[in-house]
Amino acid sequence: MKYPALLSFEDVLPRLAEFDAIIDARSPSEYALDHLPGAINCPVLDDAQRITVGTMYKQVNAFEAKKVGAAMVAKNIGQHIETLWLDKPRGWQPLIYCWRGGNRSGAMAHILAKIGWPVVQLDGGYKAYRNHVNLALAETPAPSFKVICGTTGSGKSRLLEVLHAQGAQVLDLEQLAAHRGSVLGNLPSQAQPSQKAFESAIWQRLREFDPARPVFIESESKKVGNVRVPDALMEKMRASPCVALTLSRPNRVRLLMEDYDHFTQHPGTLNVQLDCLLSLYGREKISRWHEMANAGQMPELVDELLLQHYDPAYLRSIDRNFLHYGDAEVLTLDDISEAAFLAAARHLQAGT
Repeated sequence: MKYPALLSFEDVLPRLAEFDAIIDARSPSEYALDHLPGAINCPVLDDAQRITVGTMYKQVNAFEAKKVGAAMVAKNIGQHIETLWLDKPRGWQPLIYCWRGGNRSGAMAHILAKIGWPVVQLDGGYKAYRNHVNLALAETPAPSFKVICGTTGSGKSRLLEVLHAQGAQVLDLEQLAAHRGSVLGNLPSQAQPSQKAFESAIWQRLREFDPARPVFIESESKKVGNVRVPDALMEKMRASPCVALTLSRPNRVRLLMEDYDHFTQHPGTLNVQLDCLLSLYGREKISRWHEMANAGQMPELVDELLLQHYDPAYLRSIDRNFLHYGDAEVLTLDDISEAAFLAAARHLQAGT
């Protein structure tokens, strides 16, 4: 094969895990929005440089812009070689891509191939990858799902974590979305991914699963924070067998106090989020919840939120949205200990 080799995404896909590096030659902002799984960002033009060159195209002419851009590209590629790849052997094989046209990735692929590395350039770039992801997520997922249902605080996410640790196949949408799927679900220490990055993460997980084995997944609404679950995946979830996880309300309060300590330890932050419920409950009730938070009455507040907000919302939606919830296997946790979740996970695995 002559290098750099220009291959389509369909040709590259079966070999994705074989490349020694997947290099995204786009700018940092493009990379941050979404990228191929496992790709590293080695921009041939950074964001400021792209603006500079683009402005020259419009305000001067293409020839002058190309001269300035070429100098920037050469310097950036040289820096990447010096800092990242000088120690790579002759057989080191990277896959390189940019947005679509191939100018940025083509420049890098040409230089690396001239050095002697067997470089592959992705024809169509990120856009070709994105088209594939869109088509794949529009199809019904192949594996069978088992949906873990349960009211807020019943331990669904913890059970998925234990199942994953025990070797079960798990699609944890809240983990991929960096959100716990409720008005208090945002994680202050972690921003949510873009919609495209969320979909890329789902696509990558789905393609890793063995279709002959079930996949455990939590009952989710169509949106997890600011990102939306793909329609075909949502439809498959809602038509799948369910497990109804139950836990006493005092234990649910304990679990939520542990899992949401970033709110329970900071009443001001919690009160900001509670204001999102103003249209549902009115100023009087929200003010009362603010007072409880400020007074340190967190267990009482959590219990009241469960009773008055979360549980009624759950009961209104679960039967309507998950077709087989009425036939769900009931799985009761006696407490929130590691042993209790481990026993529950083993029970579910034994039944698959």
